[in-house]
Amino acid sequence: MADFTSVPALTLAGAQRVLDASLAHARSLGVAACVAVSDRAGLLLAFARMDGAAQLSVSIAQDKAYTVAAFGGLGTHQWFDLIKDDPPLLHGIVKTERLIVFGGGVPVWSGGQLAGAVGVSGGSAEQDRAVAEAGAGLFR
Repeated sequence: MADFTSVPALTLAGAQRVLDASLAHARSLGVAACVAVSDRAGLLLAFARMDGAAQLSVSIAQDKAYTVAAFGGLGTHQWFDLIKDDPPLLHGIVKTERLIVFGGGVPVWSGGQLAGAVGVSGGSAEQDRAVAEAGAGLFR
């Protein structure tokens, strides 16, 4: 057995490319958003708050990226369907610090492995997800 693994990690340069693509898509939708790009551990690599984006969106975008990374690449849009039919879990897990259970957080994959995450806040959950996917899609 090996003592170490080799895993892909999004670099600052890669994070900046994801950020730029996401911002361009937000502009095309007319959405003033915050975009956070994290590494595979959920640590922030790149961030931008577009002019007019809500102050609360700053932390929500970062928490969306963190949620994706902390759960191995599960998109935030997938959460509600997983917990909606389990009342104790539904009402308990949403109290977990930094957990976001609505769209806007997506993984960045490299060779089928989690390399980072993108979190977006500022539009509807569907718009946030589309903006995040525009950035993460660079590496699919």
